[in-house]
Amino acid sequence: MPSLENKIIAIEDLWLSYADKTVLEDINLDIFEGDFLLVSGPNGGGKTSLLRTILGLQKPTQGAVYFYKDREEVPSLDIGYLPQKSSIDSRFPITVEDVVASGLMGKSAKQSKAIQKQETDRMLDLMGITALREKPIGVLSGGQLQRALFGRALISQPEMLILDEPSSYIDRPFEGRMVEILRDLSSRGTTIMMVSHEIEPFITLSNRNLYINHTLGDR
Repeated sequence: MPSLENKIIAIEDLWLSYADKTVLEDINLDIFEGDFLLVSGPNGGGKTSLLRTILGLQKPTQGAVYFYKDREEVPSLDIGYLPQKSSIDSRFPITVEDVVASGLMGKSAKQSKAIQKQETDRMLDLMGITALREKPIGVLSGGQLQRALFGRALISQPEMLILDEPSSYIDRPFEGRMVEILRDLSSRGTTIMMVSHEIEPFITLSNRNLYINHTLGDR
């Protein structure tokens, strides 16, 4: 059950504006360890902006995001992030293996190269993209790139996952696999916050369903 002891994020009185346009208005939200939050809402309603604000990728106009561990405020959490595919420059000269392995960047000082390679191999296999490991991302289909980005988000085994439209571009068989991967992670206590237009495949996984159209409400 949600309690002060397992609160990991508190969003308080958060507003976000660009020029004269208000994107997020008076957002207040507590996120607890083990939550699976499924977030929906119209295009332009502020869903991605909320995720990016939690991640510190953009600064709120007003209000703040606080992080907690063991009831103490901390500067940040270990969060794996899958952005929208449209935010990735596919012309960047990087291979599929490099994309997936980049999710270990924060742990590289603590792991040997052999362990990093082992973890990368495991994640490429889980995503079903081992045969693509040496391919540059510019030649991938949308679904293949999405698998690589999903693998990057998962590889470090973060305490929280933030996923922005994770099922975009992927085929139905892998969507089913993604549901099972997320079900397993959730059962092991990973906190998950997901934005998705297609809520149906994931609705059975979530314990909280939110709707954002500039303001925040329950679905």
